[in-house]
Amino acid sequence: MEKIKQNPIVKKIGFNRIVLICVLILMYLLFCLSTGGKFAGLPRILSALNYAYFLGFLSLGVTFVIATGGIDFSIGPVMFCSALISGYCLTSLKVPMVLALLISILVGLCFGIFNGYLVAYWSVPPFIVSMASMNIAKGVASVFTKTQSVSWPQAADGGWFRKLVKIGNFPMGLIILIVAAIICACLLNKTKAGRYILCLGSNREAVRLSGVNTKKWEMLAYVICGILVGIAAIFFVGAYTTVQPGYGDQYNNEAIAGCVMGGTSMAGGLASISGTLIGVLIIALLQEGILALGFTKDYQLIITGVIVIVAVYADVVARRRKN
Repeated sequence: MEKIKQNPIVKKIGFNRIVLICVLILMYLLFCLSTGGKFAGLPRILSALNYAYFLGFLSLGVTFVIATGGIDFSIGPVMFCSALISGYCLTSLKVPMVLALLISILVGLCFGIFNGYLVAYWSVPPFIVSMASMNIAKGVASVFTKTQSVSWPQAADGGWFRKLVKIGNFPMGLIILIVAAIICACLLNKTKAGRYILCLGSNREAVRLSGVNTKKWEMLAYVICGILVGIAAIFFVGAYTTVQPGYGDQYNNEAIAGCVMGGTSMAGGLASISGTLIGVLIIALLQEGILALGFTKDYQLIITGVIVIVAVYADVVARRRKN
């Protein structure tokens, strides 16, 4: 095994990424064989991708937060809050489509600023802040929409934003998600902000003693997360149309599972954007495969929970060996 890991090609691509890609391919083949080839059809693939788009943006966002050693369990409800408020402004207040999409991003940004400020400047534990934000997001969305669901317009009714998800059968959303992942990877690995965010997770005290404003960079991670959550809301309504108040919790674990599975350490200091992207595709494929086999979504929740435990345990073991 060590010889394989030391191979120049394997080292360049990353052993963990290669394993994840193999898992993704094997899962796809397994679902195809289990359904008599029906899973190989384009509709199933597009359906899995629809799920991967918004989940991908959620996972990219929370990757920055986890890299600092923090956590955010409010991303799912905040995504729904963004979709509900912006959708209500579009359908009931008759604001222009472009403005409604900007409102979605703005709502996510506001929650990112709120979470980041409390964590970085008030030193409130991230777990407490995110749990509070989760409830606030649900409450704000319910009050704003008067507890009513919101349906975004179809493409035929002026819903041109749906072309961000797909044009015909072309998965436009996949292209946008990959571009977003490249931007996030450059931001995390090639900029001063990204290096400080990672250093916060590795050794916060050493970074602080070196004269770095740790509060500013920690807050930035939550702000980036909030923006990406607002974008995730756009892709959610682009694929699924109707949004109901009080939901979104189920996507927290799936987004975090995609991060951890992809190589982002829950202890902070280590993150992989490309690994997160592959992890999200695995989660999306798993969700679609379970439905194709005739099982309910409850089984996916069980499997996702197991994935999180196994991934975190593997990270703990790897850190012990390294130390």
